[in-house]
Amino acid sequence: MTTAPGSAPTPPRRFDLRRNSTLLAVGLMVVLVAVNALLQSNFFRPGILLSNLSTFLPLMMIAVGQCYVVLGGSIDLSLGAIVSLVNVIVVVVAEIVGGIPGVAVGMVAGLAAGAACGAVNGALIALFRLQAVVTTFATSIIIGGLALMVLPQAGGALPAAYYLTYGGALLGVPFVLIVLGALIGAVVWIAGTRFHTHLLAIGGNRQGAYQTGLPVARLRVQSHALAGLMAAIGALCILGVTGAGDPLMGQAFTLGSVSAVVLGGAALAGGWGSAIGAILGGAILGLINNVIFFANIDYQYQSIVQGVIILLALAAGIFVSRKPG
Repeated sequence: MTTAPGSAPTPPRRFDLRRNSTLLAVGLMVVLVAVNALLQSNFFRPGILLSNLSTFLPLMMIAVGQCYVVLGGSIDLSLGAIVSLVNVIVVVVAEIVGGIPGVAVGMVAGLAAGAACGAVNGALIALFRLQAVVTTFATSIIIGGLALMVLPQAGGALPAAYYLTYGGALLGVPFVLIVLGALIGAVVWIAGTRFHTHLLAIGGNRQGAYQTGLPVARLRVQSHALAGLMAAIGALCILGVTGAGDPLMGQAFTLGSVSAVVLGGAALAGGWGSAIGAILGGAILGLINNVIFFANIDYQYQSIVQGVIILLALAAGIFVSRKPG
């Protein structure tokens, strides 16, 4: 390599893992897939892979929504409650209206409710300058109460056509693969929009974003509304597996979505990360659950082992996802 006379040589560009933090998620995926293959001799059979994907999809959806909130320097602890609310709204409305039209109306009502809950969270945080953690924790209690009002206990059922479609195929392509492809396509499209660029700017330096004239409040409301919508879509995926309503269904998904975002390489402080990484993070958590189950660990130790594995993975993720510089 030559340099102009009197100029300093350009140092070779070194690979910076912190700037490629999603690669950690890829590495963890490879390791966990290998471990699952050792524990399950039939792990790579198409039926088993599709079954795993149908189980992992809800958390992937919710983690993507959480990721956009985190990129903007916020967080949403109500996404699990939104999942529960949407779950029961879809089932109850479907039963009231009846048949396939009832399912369609229920899905629209559920998606609208999810987006509305997210928008309310965003408005409270952005317009009233409330702390995101405290605000969304409080709204999660309210939303969870609404879910119990709609359906006080687990029950109700969707027509068999709903979950048979989710577990079936469309034009020979498994439906869950179509959903995953649509999710990835949407994430890639959003990554190229000004919305995504502005979110990163807000998460990286909110004061600077204000000073440059970005509509910070509007963008934060939009990111929370998008998170609520993604939680609603995740609830629809859950119904594709269970086919029944449960007002407590979403409890585990809130912290699971945060963990998936961090495992995917995003910085919880905002301004750094990718939704593709969040998708990988959701798959990683699902694979960890598989390992715990198929390793035949005694029931009383399963939660401890699971927590330790996730903690180690999160610690590695936080280390490599620290903002460069």
